[in-house]
Amino acid sequence: MRILLAEDDLIIADGLGRALKKAGYAVDHVPNGADADAALLGQSFDLLILDLGLPRLSGIEVLRRLRARKCAMPVLILTAQDGIEDRVRGLDAGADDYLTKPFALPELEARVRALTRRGTGQARCIEFARLSYDQADRVVKIDGQVVDLSAREVGLLEVLLLRAGRLVSKEQLVDHLCGWGEEVSNNAIEVYVHRLRKKLEHSGVQIVTVRGLGYCLEKPDVVA
Repeated sequence: MRILLAEDDLIIADGLGRALKKAGYAVDHVPNGADADAALLGQSFDLLILDLGLPRLSGIEVLRRLRARKCAMPVLILTAQDGIEDRVRGLDAGADDYLTKPFALPELEARVRALTRRGTGQARCIEFARLSYDQADRVVKIDGQVVDLSAREVGLLEVLLLRAGRLVSKEQLVDHLCGWGEEVSNNAIEVYVHRLRKKLEHSGVQIVTVRGLGYCLEKPDVVA
């Protein structure tokens, strides 16, 4: 899952970005509204975390432009403007949720999980063969037993599960797993896939390599 964080307070942006990356999200940061609008025009994200008091272009204007383009991307407003009128204005402009500063990080992470889950149109728990994945808690189980996966392995599996039975290219995996400035090579993706395969070998699913194209998550009974 890829998140755009539009926040002009660099301390908040750094701390929040680190926490979300640790949780397995790819996070891109912009410090002003003009850059946020440009990023949203040119790239695809799963969630926008938006400060209202942005320089160069207000958060409300960024949100209005996003919705005017008929983009249904989930938006979480994160701002110090905590008046009722401010909340109503933000929600009326098209925000999906609203959190005021200061905030508790666990609550923000829970709201992020809820919004990204809603944005995919998927249920909280995805089941595939003997594998289950709880999107809210980001927990993977095989036959009810928790599987020890790294945050990046969970992110990789999530992308494959959401596209089960369909081809996912290495470039798509990099786009979903990595933020701007993160150097992740195709070889690194191969390493993550190899590790994930080993951990899922008793799950009843298989990560099939389509040479030169990418990967596909399938059940053994449909694997050639």
